[in-house]
Amino acid sequence: MTTAFQSLFADHGDPYMPFPANTPTVDDLPGLGLQDIAQLPVELLAILQRDVDERIKRDKAAKARLDGALTVRYATRAADERQAAGKDTGTIRFDDGDFTVVADLPKRVDWDQDRLAAMVERIRAAGDDPAQYVDIAFKVPERKYAAWPDAIRAGFEPARTVRPGTLKIEIVPQGGDQ
Repeated sequence: MTTAFQSLFADHGDPYMPFPANTPTVDDLPGLGLQDIAQLPVELLAILQRDVDERIKRDKAAKARLDGALTVRYATRAADERQAAGKDTGTIRFDDGDFTVVADLPKRVDWDQDRLAAMVERIRAAGDDPAQYVDIAFKVPERKYAAWPDAIRAGFEPARTVRPGTLKIEIVPQGGDQ
């Protein structure tokens, strides 16, 4: 029985092996040149793309399970070691058999934006330069910019630079992109 994906390639040979056994696999890709890969038949590129995506999904799930198991095994001991060291966050090390476990609990700091803005105004009102104390950044969400009237947009235009993102190409069988 062929899978739905394999049946899309039935016109290109045996549905169980649409290409000869010597065709490149995902494991071969790191050793091949970009031009060599680019010259492969589109059907094989589609299969390789699907296989890579499935491998990434499987590997992410495996990583999440392993990280969860490590947390189950070491979180309590790491918390105890961190407390004994007088630390709320940061990196601590302890031994487990012949191995050293490195447990890092990063510090995440969130700032109340409204209160920071008020502090910046107080610093400015006192005649000091707020840039000596805080980093100030202005952002305009593209959705808001697009909704502005032309007159307002024109005023902001000199401060706006548009750069392209990363090109993403997906190969989908015809009729499969709906």
